[in-house]
Amino acid sequence: MLTLVRLMAWVVAIGLVAVTLSPLEARPVLAPPTLERAGAYALFGFLLVLSYPRRWGWALLVAVALAGGLEAAQGLTVSRHGRLIDFLVKGGAALAGGLAAQGMHLLLTRRAVR
Repeated sequence: MLTLVRLMAWVVAIGLVAVTLSPLEARPVLAPPTLERAGAYALFGFLLVLSYPRRWGWALLVAVALAGGLEAAQGLTVSRHGRLIDFLVKGGAALAGGLAAQGMHLLLTRRAVR
């Protein structure tokens, strides 16, 4: 099961890279942009922390670093631009998703001990 969750986390990461660095007109639109950003990064943070429960702090750091790195890399593309507010949304959502996963992991671990 852990292998499947890790695979899902890294597939989401690859999707984030592709969507973030693709031309703006090629980006799929499913919801308002801020909601899409927050949802995608919350999912990534959630899956990454579940994938590495013993190193959940590092997983959170990686999720936020990916958000910052991709936001900065948008400045290297022709049709995209990185903005601080977008990073704050993405990084904050990754943190929230990761902390939710860690909370769920702790809760399930404590229930299993009883």
